[in-house]
Amino acid sequence: MSGNTVTATHPHDSAACTPSRAARELGLKRGELDLAVQLGIIRTVPDEGGGGRRVPRSEIDRVSSGEGFPDSLLDRVKVVGTTEGADVMDVSAGRFTRLARLGLVVPVKWYLNRYRAVVWLYLAEELKRFAADEKNTSLLNDRRMPEGLRGMLDAGVDLRPRNWRGRHRGFLLRQAEDPWESAGAVAAFLDPVQIAEIVPDPYERSHVNRFRPGPPASATPATPSFLIAERIMTADDPDEIGLLRADLTEVLAHARALRPAPRPTAERTPAPTHPDHIGSPRRPEEPEPSRGLLSWLRRRTPRTTAP
Repeated sequence: MSGNTVTATHPHDSAACTPSRAARELGLKRGELDLAVQLGIIRTVPDEGGGGRRVPRSEIDRVSSGEGFPDSLLDRVKVVGTTEGADVMDVSAGRFTRLARLGLVVPVKWYLNRYRAVVWLYLAEELKRFAADEKNTSLLNDRRMPEGLRGMLDAGVDLRPRNWRGRHRGFLLRQAEDPWESAGAVAAFLDPVQIAEIVPDPYERSHVNRFRPGPPASATPATPSFLIAERIMTADDPDEIGLLRADLTEVLAHARALRPAPRPTAERTPAPTHPDHIGSPRRPEEPEPSRGLLSWLRRRTPRTTAP
């Protein structure tokens, strides 16, 4: 991944723009700006008013003064699908898909088309570098894949979701500002059952879930599109799950050492202290019936005579 996203604020970054305005000033679409932030090309800072993240004015000036701007910036965030990616690498679409399933080229984004099929997107710049590397010549030009790779394909291996998760996890961790946010970033790729096993304390788990982002694709919860996005976001390989569990355990240890998770303050109800009511089943406000009233009630109640 190219560069790191710096999250610390600086004194000279007090003048910052919203992402939409920064995108306009840099000649980018909003999605391209978001991708540039994920890749570490453009630095963002937290909004002091709690309104998300913003792009410092100094960062806009730095990027816009770069060599070849704006074309050089557009080239770095250009994404392509399978067909265009195959053209970039000068291979067939089938060969490109096999390389992607094997994890040799890594997707950077994805979306669902109108048929709810997953469309993977790749950085054109990375594909060009892969094709230009002489070590990859046989993978691009040989008629058949090496035997080991063919066996993986025959077994149904598809590393695209896992590789995307690894890339997206790196972005979330770079944006995290303390260990609890880092814990939420790691937990984003585990299902709730796994999280409950690692974080049995309900207050800690609630705090972790507070920083646990959902899938990047916007969809209404419980809809088919949302369920597909959730499935892509959630690790399903035992090896990947094991690594995430170990990472979450380690990050949680740092988070607990830094600051315990918030807990509600216990409120105790004071017991009555008046000696007249200690041990009495009646409430203090209930008056004791008078003896005269009890005698009158006995006289008014008819007695039952046995036949």
